[in-house]
Amino acid sequence: MRLLLIEDDAELTNYLRADLVKAGFAVDVADNGIDGEFLGGSEPYDAIVLDLGLPQKSGLEILAAWRKQKNRVPVIVLTARDAWYERVDGFKAGADDYLGKPFHIEELIARIRALIYRQHGKMSHSIETGTLRLDEDTQQVKVADDESQQLTGTEFRLLRYMMLNTGKILSKTNLSDHVYDQDSERDSNLIEVYVRRLREKIGHHMILTKRGQGYVFNDPTT
Repeated sequence: MRLLLIEDDAELTNYLRADLVKAGFAVDVADNGIDGEFLGGSEPYDAIVLDLGLPQKSGLEILAAWRKQKNRVPVIVLTARDAWYERVDGFKAGADDYLGKPFHIEELIARIRALIYRQHGKMSHSIETGTLRLDEDTQQVKVADDESQQLTGTEFRLLRYMMLNTGKILSKTNLSDHVYDQDSERDSNLIEVYVRRLREKIGHHMILTKRGQGYVFNDPTT
């Protein structure tokens, strides 16, 4: 899954980005309101972490602009402000969740996952089908009664996105948009390579090819 982090504190940004990448997210960064608003309105992010106190344009202005444009991307607002009415203003502007500074990175990751699950209509905090169970903490996949298998970072991001979109045709472009950050090389042939690797681990029948369209994750036991 792909995230946008909009935060002007360079030290905090580096810390958060490193931990979010370790947690299995592709992360883009903006350090001001203008760039953040543009990226959030033009790229297909799965969630956005938005600081309120930004240079050039405030987080509340950015959020209000996105919602006015019908941009429904899940947004978690970060703020060092404690006033209850500022939290209310954030929710009125369209925030999906709120986290005050300082915070533990584990809580932020848990809130991001919860937002993404809800966005995909999942009520439980796990990703599983009739045959597979994906462990987000260890980035391992368990197939039926077999032993868990370790996934690489890209394999994990790809399988998670496919499992959250079970039954949907996903083009190579769509998969690249949600698996890689903006600085990564996006060669469609790489998606083919990682799909082949996943099939070797979970079974070829789990990922179907739709010629000229893309791939479909389809667990026949679900």
